[in-house]
Formats: sequence, C-alpha cells, structure tokens
Amino acid sequence: MTRIAIVSAGLVLLWAAGAFAQDAARGRQEFVDSKCLVCHQIAGEGNKKGAALDGVGAKLTPDQIRQWITNAPEMAAKAGIDRKPPMKAYTDFPKDKVDALVAYLSSLKK
Repeated sequence: MTRIAIVSAGLVLLWAAGAFAQDAARGRQEFVDSKCLVCHQIAGEGNKKGAALDGVGAKLTPDQIRQWITNAPEMAAKAGIDRKPPMKAYTDFPKDKVDALVAYLSSLKK
C-alpha cells in the first residue's frame, strides 16, 4: 500500500510539473502578446526602462509577482521605487492570464 501511495504521489507531482510548464509557456506568450517587453527586459531582449526580470522567480514569491502585475503602484511605494513612467496596475487582465504570467515569471530563476 505504501508503494502505491508513493507512486500516486509521484504521478501527481509529475502532472503538476507538466501543468506548471504549460502555464509558464502560455505565460511567456502572454508576456510577449501583452507587449511587456516594451518596458521590461529578459535575457537581453526588450527594453531597459522597466525592471529587468531575469531571476525574478528567485527573488519574489508568486504572490508578490501577482501583486506587481495587478497593483504595481502600491508595490512600488512599498519598495521605495520611483520609476518614470511608473508601471500601471493591470486590473483588467483576466485571472487565467495573470496566473499564466505569474507561472512564467516564477519560472525565471536565472
């Protein structure tokens, strides 16, 4: 019975990892489609006027990344960041789009 539980847990983890990889791949496409590279840079691609996002997944939790997307002005104030122009809050993004963006940015561990 223990062997079955271990195998089942392993299969669930593999499924979850596959789902996360799909969300991250979709998130990368959402990142490109939403023109985030107009301000941000990843791996030398994009613009330097916003924060470089290389390694952001190692620096911020998924919840913090979500807050930066949906409530950037408040996060910038907390962090003492005063960029011009400031990042706006993307409150109009559907939840599944934000989830995909969070999965992608969380995967950027450097």
